[in-house]
Amino acid sequence: MTHAINLPDVHAEVAAVFARYEKALVSNNVEVLDELFWNSEHTLRYGATENLHGYDAIRAFRAGRPSQGLARTLMNTVITTYGRDFATANTEFARAGSDKTGRQSQTWLRTPHGWRVVAAHVSLLA
Repeated sequence: MTHAINLPDVHAEVAAVFARYEKALVSNNVEVLDELFWNSEHTLRYGATENLHGYDAIRAFRAGRPSQGLARTLMNTVITTYGRDFATANTEFARAGSDKTGRQSQTWLRTPHGWRVVAAHVSLLA
């Protein structure tokens, strides 16, 4: 089985939704963040300090997260699409005043409602 990797139109779609996610993240737009995660018990997000299983747990985390200190600079972002309905987005990030480098991985799936994150992981390196 072979998949078309990085079809230009699909890659552009995922790059746009990734940028929308990033804008929502740094501005703490919880409504958009909630929209962009797949509303399923199968969705997961492993964060720097939490393991969240299922959409409801992710949504509750977002609702209670502090809205300060979210600005960051992205580095080495790699978006790869596989066929027309599946993609990964990986990036590193830095925050002012921190000596840690962050890493973020997302798995995106095209759903009837658009592209949604089905799995995410965030970690920090000293």
